[in-house]
Amino acid sequence: MVVAYDGTDFHGWQRQRDMRTVQETLETVTRRVARHNVQIIGSGRTDAGVHAAGQVANFFTDRDLPINALFRAIGSRLPKDVTLVRLFEAPPAFHATQSAVSKLYRYRVYAASSRPVEHHVQRYTHHFWLGVDLDAARAAARHFVGTHDFVAMASAGNQRETTVRTVHRCEVYRHHNEVRIDVEGSGFLYNQVRNMVGTILEVARGHWPPERVGQILVGKDRSAAGPTAPAHGLCLQWVRYNLPACRDQSPRPLRSAEGCPDQPDAAGNAPCESAT
Repeated sequence: MVVAYDGTDFHGWQRQRDMRTVQETLETVTRRVARHNVQIIGSGRTDAGVHAAGQVANFFTDRDLPINALFRAIGSRLPKDVTLVRLFEAPPAFHATQSAVSKLYRYRVYAASSRPVEHHVQRYTHHFWLGVDLDAARAAARHFVGTHDFVAMASAGNQRETTVRTVHRCEVYRHHNEVRIDVEGSGFLYNQVRNMVGTILEVARGHWPPERVGQILVGKDRSAAGPTAPAHGLCLQWVRYNLPACRDQSPRPLRSAEGCPDQPDAAGNAPCESAT
């Protein structure tokens, strides 16, 4: 299942006691439709306040229901801040987390003196009052590309066995009043992308030179990096999988150009190769 949600009123993806989470919401609805206990496995955990345009999840069921009927039954019962974008039958060995090849997060910075409420994007962008030097920001972003120890970009609470990660690309560009930062990687540490964004913005406003980023990574000191950017500017755009074609019979509703995530590439649009 490919799911989109507004993370504003969720306490993140992962199920937590007495907290409204995306995983718990999906499990409650899917369990009601499948009529048996269901565990939803997500491609990754998004933090409280973080959004998703293409979160991928999977579950197992022995109910012999047509895909189209299952799509409508689950989708129609979800709350208004969650939507089921696509649904398809995956190979038995598919695991939303372990089968993922890469994922792309987009951070939206509203870089203007007026508030983002003017364009009704205050829930999805970080308002940055200070000027942004795009060339400096791009130079800083290039230091993140490659395989590095990202411990300096991991917030307290990271519990991964290794802090080495690979970032395939980190691109900074302007879209009207927004400065957008796209980060694609094979996997991320706790708050890694938000800490990368906070560090890039320190360079973009002229506080640090771009080469400071490389020094921070080598120094492996979180306190030397920039602040953690607010959660509401971050969105999981898509997750890529290299799998054979899957039986996909679910409707594909049209989405506006502004709300639709970028496609990974021309070959990445097959149901199981990428989820957008």
